Amino acid sequence: MGKTLQFIKDWMLPVAIVTGLTVCLCLHGLPGAERVETVFSAFARRVQPVMIALMLFLQFSKISPRDLTFHRWHLALLLLQAALFTALTLLAARMDLSEARIGVECAALCLICPTAAAAGVITYKLGGNLSSSVTFVVLDNLLASVLIPLLVPLIHPAGDVAFLQGFFRIARRVFPILVLPLLAAWAVRYTSPHLQEALEKRIGWAFYVWGICLTLAIYLATEALLHSGISLQGALLIAGVALACTLVQFLTGRLAGKPYGHMESVTAGQALGQKNTGFLIWIAYTMMTPVTAVSGGLYSIFQNLFNSWELYERRKGGSF
Repeated sequence: MGKTLQFIKDWMLPVAIVTGLTVCLCLHGLPGAERVETVFSAFARRVQPVMIALMLFLQFSKISPRDLTFHRWHLALLLLQAALFTALTLLAARMDLSEARIGVECAALCLICPTAAAAGVITYKLGGNLSSSVTFVVLDNLLASVLIPLLVPLIHPAGDVAFLQGFFRIARRVFPILVLPLLAAWAVRYTSPHLQEALEKRIGWAFYVWGICLTLAIYLATEALLHSGISLQGALLIAGVALACTLVQFLTGRLAGKPYGHMESVTAGQALGQKNTGFLIWIAYTMMTPVTAVSGGLYSIFQNLFNSWELYERRKGGSF
């Protein structure tokens, strides 16, 4: 039993990826399984935010308000995201609807998509700075909440989403997952010291909760790909964009944090590279050209393969 648990702990990412892919492909391919697929997909969409909130609650229980730290690399990466998203949005607004514009829209989404709540789990496992990671998660979600409703109407002016409406729609999605767990964890910290102590001892549970979240995310990402109906050429274009954005953001983050030491380099890499792809898919469906949601599914797969490699290197003591 102990060896099984250690195997799952060491190989959580590939196990979650394979499980999510296998379940989705089986439900999609089996004759007469359409009803089961529909029910399970609805279940996954409902459960995933709850699991993310639980995972964040466990992470936040280790961090007090005084631990939140701001670094110069935070500002550098936020400005980089804002500048690139603005430039790509303006470029897409000048293009006719085509596969090329779809690629530009996908790149814009991959770049502005806020940091995933799970980034702190992997950052912690890789020896990064958890409090610095959490600080960036909050700031990056605020940036996305402002820039997306402000600039997306330049691409899709026919949409009925005004700035304030778009802002509050995004805020309603972010608040229960990001803000409530933070407030709940800090309420426990200052009202129940014994419970706080118990939670700090069990922060490792967040990794296993994250494994469940990842399995559901891969399932939903695969489902989005299977139901997208895009051509092979379009799929390859979007895959190339998603892969390039994945590698560029992880490596750029590492470089931005490097002057502040290895710990901050790891943290910055995860902060910029590890995205909330469920949020990306939702924005694509509600505000952008719907087929761009495929980039969220592919980015999810690529970023988790990259994370698997990072954790493998960490376990064997390699430098990365």
